[in-house]
Amino acid sequence: MPARKPTLLDQVDWLMERVPGARFEVIGGEICVTPLPDGPHQAVLTDLLLRFMAAGLHNDTSEVLQKIAVWLPGGPSDFAIPDLSLVEPFDDRMIEFNCYDPAIFRLVLEVTANNYGNELRSKVAAYALAKIPVYVIVNRWDDRIHVLTDPSGDTYRDHRVHASGERISLPESIGAEVTLDVEAILDAARP
Repeated sequence: MPARKPTLLDQVDWLMERVPGARFEVIGGEICVTPLPDGPHQAVLTDLLLRFMAAGLHNDTSEVLQKIAVWLPGGPSDFAIPDLSLVEPFDDRMIEFNCYDPAIFRLVLEVTANNYGNELRSKVAAYALAKIPVYVIVNRWDDRIHVLTDPSGDTYRDHRVHASGERISLPESIGAEVTLDVEAILDAARP
């Protein structure tokens, strides 16, 4: 009997064993590698996590979590690991490879790393196809925060870009009123 050809998930498993700490995702049928985060990347995630928790979003009906994997409909092995997610209860919602049903995700948030094209292009299409209602990108390289809403096909109908000096009110559909100070977030995230 011939040996089975390794799947993308087999390849990701192999890579994870050899490069601990790196984040591997499969988007559009391709393995993507995200480098280890720097201190400001992690600090801004903690600030945002605390802001969402203070708004009451970490409770019986939703949780604010870092690096929970979402199974994506774009390919047979596609999945992503957002930096921060707002999810509904996830018991019995795991699909495969420790990845969860995209239907439980109310919001995903990414802080750009040096592979920021991934967050601004590939993940926009992937999260839209998964029908994740709100996608927020803290774009450290262009000093902007992107808020994408209303997924349709492989894009979002509404894509607003915010600069320092602005305040962002996230859609109430996430379950609470959350306002973000763009300048404070970008200052905390700056490498």
